[in-house]
Amino acid sequence: MRHRKAYRTLSIDSEKRKALLRNLAIALIEHGQIKTTDAKAKELSRFVSKLVTIGKKNTLSSRRLLLSRLPHKQSVKKLLVDIVPKYTERNGGFVGIYKIGFRKGDAAKISLIKFQ
Repeated sequence: MRHRKAYRTLSIDSEKRKALLRNLAIALIEHGQIKTTDAKAKELSRFVSKLVTIGKKNTLSSRRLLLSRLPHKQSVKKLLVDIVPKYTERNGGFVGIYKIGFRKGDAAKISLIKFQ
Protein backbone atom coordinates (compact mmCIF):
# COMPACT_ATOMS: atom_id res chain seq x y z
CA MET A 1 0.00 0.00 0.00
CA ARG A 2 1.13 3.55 -0.73
CA HIS A 3 -0.40 5.26 2.26
CA ARG A 4 1.38 8.44 3.42
CA LYS A 5 3.92 8.40 0.60
CA ALA A 6 4.32 12.08 -0.18
CA TYR A 7 6.36 12.09 -3.39
CA ARG A 8 7.87 9.96 -6.14
CA THR A 9 11.41 8.79 -5.49
CA LEU A 10 12.14 8.31 -9.22
CA SER A 11 14.41 5.40 -8.23
CA ILE A 12 17.30 7.68 -7.28
CA ASP A 13 18.65 8.91 -3.96
CA SER A 14 17.51 12.19 -2.45
CA GLU A 15 20.45 14.44 -3.39
CA LYS A 16 20.38 13.37 -7.02
CA ARG A 17 16.59 13.79 -7.09
CA LYS A 18 16.88 17.33 -5.72
CA ALA A 19 19.52 18.18 -8.32
CA LEU A 20 17.38 16.68 -11.08
CA LEU A 21 14.31 18.70 -10.06
CA ARG A 22 16.37 21.90 -9.82
CA ASN A 23 17.83 21.39 -13.28
CA LEU A 24 14.44 20.55 -14.79
CA ALA A 25 12.91 23.61 -13.13
CA ILE A 26 15.67 25.85 -14.51
CA ALA A 27 15.10 24.42 -17.99
CA LEU A 28 11.33 24.92 -17.69
CA ILE A 29 11.71 28.52 -16.55
CA GLU A 30 14.26 29.35 -19.24
CA HIS A 31 12.47 27.67 -22.18
CA GLY A 32 8.82 27.79 -21.12
CA GLN A 33 8.23 24.13 -21.95
CA ILE A 34 10.20 20.86 -21.87
CA LYS A 35 9.69 17.22 -22.77
CA THR A 36 10.36 14.65 -20.07
CA THR A 37 9.00 11.40 -18.70
CA ASP A 38 5.59 11.25 -17.03
CA ALA A 39 6.79 10.73 -13.46
CA LYS A 40 9.42 13.48 -13.70
CA ALA A 41 6.84 15.88 -15.13
CA LYS A 42 4.42 15.22 -12.27
CA GLU A 43 7.09 15.81 -9.64
CA LEU A 44 8.35 18.88 -11.47
CA SER A 45 4.83 20.29 -11.49
CA ARG A 46 4.69 20.10 -7.68
CA PHE A 47 8.15 21.67 -7.35
CA VAL A 48 7.53 24.57 -9.77
CA SER A 49 4.08 25.32 -8.35
CA LYS A 50 5.64 25.83 -4.93
CA LEU A 51 8.27 28.15 -6.45
CA VAL A 52 5.61 30.27 -8.16
CA THR A 53 3.59 30.46 -4.94
CA ILE A 54 6.66 31.67 -3.03
CA GLY A 55 7.42 34.19 -5.77
CA LYS A 56 3.94 35.71 -5.60
CA LYS A 57 4.87 37.48 -2.34
CA ASN A 58 7.75 39.31 -4.10
CA THR A 59 9.65 40.30 -0.95
CA LEU A 60 13.34 40.11 -0.14
CA SER A 61 12.81 37.03 2.00
CA SER A 62 10.87 35.26 -0.75
CA ARG A 63 13.64 36.08 -3.25
CA ARG A 64 16.23 34.63 -0.88
CA LEU A 65 14.08 31.54 -0.32
CA LEU A 66 13.79 31.06 -4.08
CA LEU A 67 17.57 31.42 -4.46
CA SER A 68 18.09 28.76 -1.80
CA ARG A 69 15.75 26.35 -3.59
CA LEU A 70 16.80 27.26 -7.12
CA PRO A 71 20.43 28.48 -7.08
CA HIS A 72 20.42 30.10 -10.55
CA LYS A 73 20.09 33.89 -10.40
CA GLN A 74 18.93 34.39 -13.98
CA SER A 75 16.15 31.82 -13.59
CA VAL A 76 14.93 33.34 -10.34
CA LYS A 77 14.93 36.79 -11.93
CA LYS A 78 13.00 35.53 -14.96
CA LEU A 79 10.56 33.73 -12.66
CA LEU A 80 9.88 36.87 -10.63
CA VAL A 81 9.80 39.34 -13.54
CA ASP A 82 8.16 37.39 -16.37
CA ILE A 83 6.27 34.37 -15.03
CA VAL A 84 4.88 35.21 -11.58
CA PRO A 85 3.03 38.44 -12.60
CA LYS A 86 0.81 36.36 -14.91
CA TYR A 87 -0.41 34.26 -11.96
CA THR A 88 -1.01 36.82 -9.20
CA GLU A 89 -4.79 36.29 -9.22
CA ARG A 90 -4.57 32.52 -9.66
CA ASN A 91 -4.46 30.06 -6.74
CA GLY A 92 -3.00 27.07 -8.56
CA GLY A 93 -2.69 25.29 -11.87
CA PHE A 94 0.37 27.20 -13.03
CA VAL A 95 1.81 24.28 -14.99
CA GLY A 96 0.13 22.00 -17.52
CA ILE A 97 1.19 18.44 -18.35
CA TYR A 98 0.29 17.04 -21.77
CA LYS A 99 0.88 13.40 -22.70
CA ILE A 100 2.60 13.19 -26.09
CA GLY A 101 3.38 9.51 -26.53
CA PHE A 102 6.15 7.04 -25.90
CA ARG A 103 9.93 7.29 -26.21
CA LYS A 104 11.34 5.28 -29.08
CA GLY A 105 14.21 3.58 -27.24
CA ASP A 106 12.55 2.18 -24.13
CA ALA A 107 8.84 3.02 -24.63
CA ALA A 108 8.75 5.31 -21.59
CA LYS A 109 5.75 7.63 -21.39
CA ILE A 110 6.74 11.15 -22.50
CA SER A 111 4.96 14.34 -21.50
CA LEU A 112 5.21 17.99 -22.44
CA ILE A 113 5.18 20.28 -19.42
CA LYS A 114 4.70 24.01 -19.83
CA PHE A 115 3.38 27.11 -18.09
CA GLN A 116 -0.28 27.75 -18.83
